Amino acid sequence: MNGASGSGHALGLDTLIRLKRDRRPSSAGGTGGSFPVPEGMTAPLGCDAVAVPARLGPLVVPRLPRVGCVYADGTHWWWIVPTDSDDALTWPAPAHYGQGAPLPGTARLIHRPEGTVPYTPPIPLYLALCRVTGTTPEWSRPLSA
Repeated sequence: MNGASGSGHALGLDTLIRLKRDRRPSSAGGTGGSFPVPEGMTAPLGCDAVAVPARLGPLVVPRLPRVGCVYADGTHWWWIVPTDSDDALTWPAPAHYGQGAPLPGTARLIHRPEGTVPYTPPIPLYLALCRVTGTTPEWSRPLSA
């Protein structure tokens, strides 16, 4: 198998993801650009956000093994996840996935985790959202031919 340079080397998954990230615009799809990382935290994997109606936020929290930075404005909660957490996943409605963590200016931090990274693990968040919305996870759905 040939790599991108034709050198005969296969590209690894990490390389492919990094190339995809490098091609993404710096303020992907948001109103205000990048997510403001709280002081003392770093975001080595980049930041995207999963927005949910505020009524669902308190139902999701107890279903998570770890909660990262969560922002709210009274109508939505935004869960900060690593960049590309939407690859191969369709987040259940009414959740909305935002590349670059596009948070409105009215959003305020309502949960800050211990440690130095702002992330909520995306797979447990996805499963918790499926549970509270009554959605079957994609990989559990029957395939049609």
